[in-house]
Amino acid sequence: MHMHNPKRDLDSASIKVELFLEDPEGLTGTDQCEWDLLAVEGESILELAVRNGIQIEHSCGGVCACSTCHVYVEDGDEFVSEADEDEEDRVEEAPGLQINSRLSCQCVLHGDGPVKVRVPSWNRNAVKEVPH
Repeated sequence: MHMHNPKRDLDSASIKVELFLEDPEGLTGTDQCEWDLLAVEGESILELAVRNGIQIEHSCGGVCACSTCHVYVEDGDEFVSEADEDEEDRVEEAPGLQINSRLSCQCVLHGDGPVKVRVPSWNRNAVKEVPH
């Protein structure tokens, strides 16, 4: 899967996704913990978050080659794609593994939702590029 699909029609966004950020300051630079968003059919949770200014860490660029975009799908898992073997192998490497652990780059949204997702506080880019 590849991030940033420019062909998505954002006017058709209708899948309700609720993101809860344990570290909103680190992910958005704001104190907003709860985000009610609308996703496009076929968009991943990672793509939705990044499109809305929520910088979920994704060291591999969202291609299921790391576990840095680990999140918890707390409700609505019937509205996200099932985890395949590659994702299951990668998510096992993530800290804080739970039964509802998923890689946000691999959770492709469909249906109407709602989907509730928690982004753990340790999921943030500790190294920020500063312009010189």
